[in-house]
Amino acid sequence: MGNQLSELLAAGQSIWLDNIRRSMFASGELHRLIGLGLRGMTSNPTIFEKAIGSGNDYDAQLASLIGTEHDPNRLFEALAIDDIRHACDEFRDLFESTHGGDGFVSLEVSPLLASDTRGTADAAKRLWKMVDRPNVMIKIPATPEGIPAITETIAAGINVNVTLIFSVETYEAVAGAYVAGLEQRAAAGEPIDRIASVASVFVSRIDTAVDKLLEEKIASGHPELSSLLGKTGVANMKLIYSHYEKIFEDERFAALARRGAHAQRPLWASTGTKNPAYSDLIYVASLVGKNTVNTVPPATFDALLDHLVVRADAIEDQLTGALATIEALAQAGISLADVTAKLQVEGVKSFADSYNAMLSAIDQKQKQLSGVLEDAVGTKA
Repeated sequence: MGNQLSELLAAGQSIWLDNIRRSMFASGELHRLIGLGLRGMTSNPTIFEKAIGSGNDYDAQLASLIGTEHDPNRLFEALAIDDIRHACDEFRDLFESTHGGDGFVSLEVSPLLASDTRGTADAAKRLWKMVDRPNVMIKIPATPEGIPAITETIAAGINVNVTLIFSVETYEAVAGAYVAGLEQRAAAGEPIDRIASVASVFVSRIDTAVDKLLEEKIASGHPELSSLLGKTGVANMKLIYSHYEKIFEDERFAALARRGAHAQRPLWASTGTKNPAYSDLIYVASLVGKNTVNTVPPATFDALLDHLVVRADAIEDQLTGALATIEALAQAGISLADVTAKLQVEGVKSFADSYNAMLSAIDQKQKQLSGVLEDAVGTKA
């Protein structure tokens, strides 16, 4: 194991873990990872579905809520908020020592609200108040309905992790919503120097989708397109990073920066390699850049510690090549705009399906525990 996390931090990138399990707290695992250089943590409905639906980590708390809470949504919030608070407390020293620069833990509003602006903004405010930790980030999807909710939530002084970004156009809308929220808050005379936000851009799913389209064209007599396989995800991130630099270096944001505002960092998400033909660290090694975050799944985190070779400013290399890749896709009849729009819809549906599956698992688990308790009472009687 080398010093990759320190090297990445020196290059301007923070590594967060895209995972949360209750057992990480009592075992000391999270404390150990923070000691190694982990800078934050993200969660999503799929992660919670796996954590709550399997094993017995949550049985004691679910059993304690029998008779007092029956709504699976509220039961989930009770479980998730307990985990998020513990994780926030573990990262609190880092959060304080970096003056709010790192040490964040993310909790997502219900994906069932992805097309509901008012419901999303209200849920974000409610979750922020319930967690009651300055280093929590509330995750809001970058859907058309989510964009105005981002502005309102930032204006309310709440840290936001904007999720499910796939395209340059959506990224620009998200960054604009963040800046608008800061402007509204500043105009109201409220402080803006302790608000943090990240824009979570998904990468591996783009390659999976585009490669499928390329392979169909290659099989139909266009072998020359083979050179584009596995190139779109990173190329798209490079273009988004160039837009990030322009947005947060212009005078509009500079006026806010003079009042202490922080740039909204790009966060690279979905960075585990899905195609075994590609390097297991392709979405880590290629995306090192100043003032960025990479949230990695556990297997990618382990690989990073084992054999990542850090190259500072890798994301700024070959921007011309990235543009050429996107242009070549268009010439081949593949619309990246169509691909990314579909991926966002599918992402919302996937998280909603996981959320519903998790609610069902919670309901079934509590019913099972209720039966166990009733049996125990009957036996004593």
